[in-house]
Amino acid sequence: MKYQELSDKQWSMMQKHLPAPAKTGRPRCDDRTTINGIIYVLISGCRWSEMPKRYGSKSTAHLRLQTWQQNNIWKNILSDAIKSAYSSGKLELQKISIDSSSIAAKKGEM
Repeated sequence: MKYQELSDKQWSMMQKHLPAPAKTGRPRCDDRTTINGIIYVLISGCRWSEMPKRYGSKSTAHLRLQTWQQNNIWKNILSDAIKSAYSSGKLELQKISIDSSSIAAKKGEM
């Protein structure tokens, strides 16, 4: 998979799901830059310490990834992306496959 920074359309779809910045304290680093850094690390497979400096602090990016995961931000973004793709005809749900395996229970072990 080739890395590509967020387009304006992708950014506008994601932006509405992000938490509002705190009203007090230090200003938050740019969300779009940080998300581009997170995506870069996840797609390239590099270490956080190898994330290019143009995406900001590696610790900020890693902390946001974890915090937003715990707060279901990524889940909401993905859900919105799926709904958008489905309604525009870019995604069809006619066939769905689930990867699973079945193991027979040994007699008397239930």
